[in-house]
Amino acid sequence: MKRALTTPLDDYLRASSYAMIACAAAALLITGGGETWLAAALVVVMIAAWKLEGTKWQLSERAGLVGLLLSLPLFYVDWKVLEGFDLSEQAGTTGVNALAHLTVFLCCVKLLQVKSDRDWLFIYLVTFFQVLLAAGLSISPLFVAALCLYVFCSLLTVLCFEIRKASRRAPASETRLLIAHEGESVKSFSRRGAQRKAFRSSRLSLAALCLFVLIFALALPIFFVTPRLGDGPRAAADGGARNYVGFSETMKLGDIGKLQQVDQLVMRVRVDEPDVERNRNLRWRGVALDSFDGLTWKRSDRPNESFSGGERGFIQLGTTEDLERLTTQTFFIEPTNMPVLFVAPRAVALQGSFPSVSRGKDDALTAFGRSQGRISYRAYSDTIEPAPDVLRADPYRYPRNETRHLRAPITRYLQLTEDLDPRVKNLAGEIIKGNGGRNAYDAARAIESYFNNEYNYTLEMRAGGTDPLADFLFRVRAGHCEYFSTAMTIMLRTQGIAARVVNGFQTGEYNDVADAYVVKQHHAHSWVEVYFPMADAWVSFDPTPAAGRPGDAAATEGGINARLNKYAEALDLFWIQYVVAYDRQEQRSLANSLRNQLSSYTQTLAQATTSLVANLRAQWEGRRGGTGESGVGLWISALLALTVVAAILLVSTRRLKLKSLKREAEVASPTAIKVPAISFYSRMVEALKRQGMQRATNQTPLEFAASTGMPEAVRITRAYHQVRYGAQTLSPDEASEIEKSLRRIEEQQAVIGNK
Repeated sequence: MKRALTTPLDDYLRASSYAMIACAAAALLITGGGETWLAAALVVVMIAAWKLEGTKWQLSERAGLVGLLLSLPLFYVDWKVLEGFDLSEQAGTTGVNALAHLTVFLCCVKLLQVKSDRDWLFIYLVTFFQVLLAAGLSISPLFVAALCLYVFCSLLTVLCFEIRKASRRAPASETRLLIAHEGESVKSFSRRGAQRKAFRSSRLSLAALCLFVLIFALALPIFFVTPRLGDGPRAAADGGARNYVGFSETMKLGDIGKLQQVDQLVMRVRVDEPDVERNRNLRWRGVALDSFDGLTWKRSDRPNESFSGGERGFIQLGTTEDLERLTTQTFFIEPTNMPVLFVAPRAVALQGSFPSVSRGKDDALTAFGRSQGRISYRAYSDTIEPAPDVLRADPYRYPRNETRHLRAPITRYLQLTEDLDPRVKNLAGEIIKGNGGRNAYDAARAIESYFNNEYNYTLEMRAGGTDPLADFLFRVRAGHCEYFSTAMTIMLRTQGIAARVVNGFQTGEYNDVADAYVVKQHHAHSWVEVYFPMADAWVSFDPTPAAGRPGDAAATEGGINARLNKYAEALDLFWIQYVVAYDRQEQRSLANSLRNQLSSYTQTLAQATTSLVANLRAQWEGRRGGTGESGVGLWISALLALTVVAAILLVSTRRLKLKSLKREAEVASPTAIKVPAISFYSRMVEALKRQGMQRATNQTPLEFAASTGMPEAVRITRAYHQVRYGAQTLSPDEASEIEKSLRRIEEQQAVIGNK
């Protein structure tokens, strides 16, 4: 397979172009825009194209044009085929996958055909479109790594492309002055010499790296000054967008159990002072359900209170007795189409990019019309509950009208089904009586403890039939969280105690590297809230056994793998906070943090300077030790230090000067590798001129050298052509030989002078 001759610059350009294509494809694959088989096919085509480059087996330009024309109907057919699958995980991704297939197909066609400069430019534009498509799909740290590699390869490719283009435009010197190598034309020798002079692979890579660093340094301040305007165009259709069951208007028994079987990231939560007692074992509250028909829980009312965003996106929802009671939480929610906003119980304020927030009678917060991509917001909650003694003194005589925290008629939270199994009420009474419960608080604690100790936790759907609640209580005696919360709520209602089911998430796994809780789907949870009228407060109870409340157990996992996962999670959180979800709120927070750090460093430096000055003054005045000897010693030490510094500077300066003189001597040395072209040739011309030999105007340098009859003159002239027009350098041996030839010519001049 005969291959066309290429220069090192051509090979380097081809390698950087292929790397550029690979980086664009990797970015598309990382963000979910392409499949693994598509990347594998592209790798195979790239290897084949590299092997076939410059051979007769490449596609002709006409065949490449036919491939481009076929791409449009193939794109349409591909789109329709993908739509025909109608898979849930492909919802909203059909067009993206079809575009990815189209761009890879175009790259493959162009790679396999005979390529001119415009074909390479076409490939570069296609890769740029692939990177833009990947950026719209998902901005992740892995994507940014691929993007950085792509930018570096692009800079390298552009530099190579422009150098090759400039070398082709340079006119070839077809003159008798040039000495072509054997079997090589003068024109090709001139062009090869020019390319050799222009092309240095290491310098080219260094130049591309310097440009990359410069671009990064200029773009970074702009990046942090400019807040993000929103999510990518595919944020709403991201593969991570979900509508969690149990966090809307209804929940069937078993829904939360199904959700807990999936280990998928839901959100990350950063809590200020997580080690404070009141902030431990927090739950992220979603919705509360009050109406039960034996199989399904429902919300009776939709949100009816609306709060508009104020200055800096701050929304006040209520008040607190003391600001010290507040727990600040920062949420980073993964893409979802749920309008529910998760917060710790008793939220009194929110801060985020929401035009308005609605609150229902169940205290659930929703933001309808918000972005379905990643969002972040800050919540302030009064997480302190009334003391047990206060709750035990509550007679649970419910008011007729709504109160500040009740927000709805009390009958809503006492509702029971008409066909409720009577054994449920009897069991509740026995439990409360057996534990000496004389008030609502003790009754709730008794039932909570009963389920914690006497029942088992399982994700298997064992309870069923027409009355799954009775089946769970009296036959199966095992289930997951919503069975326990349902049973406790109904049992309390049979005793005239107002209660409701609350769905949300457990605290999650604490990552000490990221200083945040990582909440996944298996942390979905359901618990109970009981209303106490005298305290006008909803208090949380959790009847689920400890096996269903793993809490922070995963955070104690050891090993290098767990630690690396924590660092990766911390990187993800940093990326989401300061890149994906970076808004004006985070912008102000970052600016304040930098300002505080700078102020702290300035204050520390000022204190250190003041302390140093005071110590020096005390030493000088002899206050330490009672005499001035210490002050004299201090000045002697300072003088010695200055002497050492001056000596170091003097030695360094002398060494630099010696190095500079050495470089100049090497340049002037006759054995230097790179000898100035004019220097040695001018020296020969002057020596011959003193011997009465001078070049005529119609003679070339080589003709003049031949007319002298001196082999030394011909040798020096050939070296002159090699350096002056061939863009080559002389080796040490060649430079030494030239010096010997010059001395012979000058010796002949001396002989003629003596005669």
